Amino acid sequence: MLAQYLPIVIYLAIALAIGLLILWASRVLGPQKPSPQKQAPYECGIVPETDIGPRFSVKFYLVAMLFMIFDVEAASFYPWAVLMHKLRLYGLLEMALFVFVLGIGYAYVWKRGGFQWGE
Repeated sequence: MLAQYLPIVIYLAIALAIGLLILWASRVLGPQKPSPQKQAPYECGIVPETDIGPRFSVKFYLVAMLFMIFDVEAASFYPWAVLMHKLRLYGLLEMALFVFVLGIGYAYVWKRGGFQWGE
């Protein structure tokens, strides 16, 4: 019974071996001549004059990802609006369910403080 999964296991083992082989080869065969000039930060050809500023809060990235998620979700309204007359009641119920699930996710993120910029 498990014999039917043998090709998949072999495929995954070969893929893993090739990945590890490539990582090992790049480590061993690649040039490794570090120098202070190579280790210095590089920003568009300009050598930085000051130390790096404070890091961005994780909240910034969280808000950005949430915006992308809800923005992509909102983009799905356009095809529905174009086909609304063909989909009839079924399409309306499906979109209502979609909006309901999207609203649950929105409420959850709002309740957890995901949209707050400040600490």
